Amino acid sequence: MKFLRQIYESLRFAWQALKSNITRTTLSLLGVTVGIFAIVAVFTIVDSLERSIRDSLSSIGEGVIYVQKWPWGFGGEYQWWKYFQWPNPSNAEYEYLYDNLDKAAAVAVMDFKGNVTVKNGSNSYEALIQGVSYEFDQISEVSLDKGRYFIPLETNNARNVAIIGADIADALFPGQEPEGKVFKLAGRKFTVIGVQERVGESLVDFGGTPDKKCLIPYTAFAKMFQSGRPDPDIVVKGFAEDKGLVEVEAEVIGLMRTKRGLKPRDENNFSLNRPEAAAQAVSGIFSVLTLAGWVIGSFSILVGGFGIANIMFVSVKERTNLIGIQKSLGAKNYSILTQFLFEAVMLSLIGGLVGIFLVYLLTFLSLGSLKIILTPGNIILGLGVSSVIGVLSGIIPALLAARMDPVTAIRAK
Repeated sequence: MKFLRQIYESLRFAWQALKSNITRTTLSLLGVTVGIFAIVAVFTIVDSLERSIRDSLSSIGEGVIYVQKWPWGFGGEYQWWKYFQWPNPSNAEYEYLYDNLDKAAAVAVMDFKGNVTVKNGSNSYEALIQGVSYEFDQISEVSLDKGRYFIPLETNNARNVAIIGADIADALFPGQEPEGKVFKLAGRKFTVIGVQERVGESLVDFGGTPDKKCLIPYTAFAKMFQSGRPDPDIVVKGFAEDKGLVEVEAEVIGLMRTKRGLKPRDENNFSLNRPEAAAQAVSGIFSVLTLAGWVIGSFSILVGGFGIANIMFVSVKERTNLIGIQKSLGAKNYSILTQFLFEAVMLSLIGGLVGIFLVYLLTFLSLGSLKIILTPGNIILGLGVSSVIGVLSGIIPALLAARMDPVTAIRAK
């Protein structure tokens, strides 16, 4: 109880001291405010950017491996001249993997065709057409607002059915229920069996935004758009218990080498790409941005810390006589220490809170597809840094005040 009362008295003294010098208090906390704002703002924006990109990456599947011709390049030398000579994946290879993979939870094949005009009467829209096999919804989530997903009969027999995005539905069937309606895709009639939920724009759309996408059976897609040299993507999803997808990756490599007739000494002529690799590359970029935020904010906080320390030295000098009176009445050294230390911490915390509030105001700004979110973790970080700066800035003045001789202090003018 005595300890709590001591804290209360220290806080009360600190608050009275800050109120009595409003101008000085305001000027001294500006440095801390700017520093905390810089650090928390950078962390918040970086977290928001990373969250947006990771959400986009999750749309192309989690725990999956893409079997493709071209590897995803993230740093290092990109030997495009070598990859150029590799053969494209084929539907036959997809069927071979589908029939022989034991370590996979799902295997799908897909391909894209961009800027294809879809029409309904006088209404038209430039859509991204994606041909998918039946198990695509096990690779990447297909959230439907209306209708249903494909059935095996439709995907196996190249039926002209489609799942359209929300923007396509609005453009082709304004004010109507799209389900069951017919539209034209590259001159062929397709029936709408489902409409995907609206997701809106994201910062980076890996694989295209669902709102502007039209899903059709891969077999129908192949007939319409793969008359030349097809280059589909084969996607393999591993089991949850296969940590790191080690088992399924080894099995895919073995089967692909067998299918392509590669000899033991021949290197692979296909690429196994993972969304996690892109996520790691993104994390590396954001780590640099985070470090830059710390550096920029540290300079401001350093200036703010020196400002608080200077104010505390002035405060000790102004209250030297009061310190002597308190000590002569029996105040302990730790009591004087906590008074000034609490004052420094409170001053720093006020500056930190103002900085965090300014970051909070940023969350109301409209930055297109980027949604800024101030997380509790970043709030705690800002308050924690403010507290540390307050302690470091006030500890020396507080120790100086606590060690004063009461007689000398009372005589001070």
